[in-house]
Amino acid sequence: MNRIFVLMGKSASGKDSIFRKLTRGSSGNLKTVIPYTTRPLREGERDGVEYRFSDENTFRQLKDKGRVIEDRSYNTVQGLWRYFTVDDGSFEGENDIVLIGTLESFVSIRDYFAGIRSVIPIYIECDDGDRLIRAVKREKKRLIPDYRELCRRFLADDLDFSEERLEAAGVRLRIKNNDLKQCVREIKELIG
Repeated sequence: MNRIFVLMGKSASGKDSIFRKLTRGSSGNLKTVIPYTTRPLREGERDGVEYRFSDENTFRQLKDKGRVIEDRSYNTVQGLWRYFTVDDGSFEGENDIVLIGTLESFVSIRDYFAGIRSVIPIYIECDDGDRLIRAVKREKKRLIPDYRELCRRFLADDLDFSEERLEAAGVRLRIKNNDLKQCVREIKELIG
């Protein structure tokens, strides 16, 4: 059917875990699109797996060629970081696609593929307290924890995923991630 599913949610809502479980063993039925970023590689990440790690010059070249579908920039405590999705051939083919994005990236992708592909947002909900505990535990495992950036992201989520913004973007499908297995099962049923 050639649909694009965009998983989104606040930080530490479980998007990466859900994504891995959805795409593991999908037998090629569900294709992934790897986003790009200019932020530094984090401990345990691999280029071309979680992200395609890039630089500002490459971003500018792709943007000038009209190949950047959407981009977001964040002024972090470590400087400007960009996250962007590129029309690099990853969207070609007949398979359904799943990717992780933000509310803004969903809207840009939806608009970019208007009339060509169905772009379906899946908003992952999780209790704020559970998210904060997960985020702190994850950060503690890093060689050099960055709690300031964790707090910045956590606080920014309230604005980024406000009810008004979700409604304005037409995001209605919400899946609670109280239990990872159940959450993945519900998304798999939805995707079919």
